[in-house]
Amino acid sequence: MRLLASIVVILALTIMAGFWTNYSLQKSTNDLVRQIDKVSIEIRTKHWQSAKEQTEKLEKDWDQKAKWWPVFLDHQEMDNIDFSMARVKEYVTSQNNSLSLGQLSEIRLMLEHIPKKEAVNLENIL
Repeated sequence: MRLLASIVVILALTIMAGFWTNYSLQKSTNDLVRQIDKVSIEIRTKHWQSAKEQTEKLEKDWDQKAKWWPVFLDHQEMDNIDFSMARVKEYVTSQNNSLSLGQLSEIRLMLEHIPKKEAVNLENIL
């Protein structure tokens, strides 16, 4: 009986940890996507100095929010986002409108994909 109770408790804790991880990933992703939207608005209105500041803030937020992600995520995805962040920073510095917006769109898609991929649901388990 104790063994069964222990197994049930461990299973419940594992499932709760999965849901908590997914919630945290989703919250961090939403914050980063909002920051990407701010950068995009600044680029579209051609406020390049403000866009550069917002890009630096985005990069800082990414570093802070994603420092625990490698525990749960594939490192290749993290590296891809890092590389894209570096490209965005250079595109904004060189005031390249289309490349900046395109790269921000790519980062947004990569970020939005992560919580969906890591979600605790039947599709991902089976």
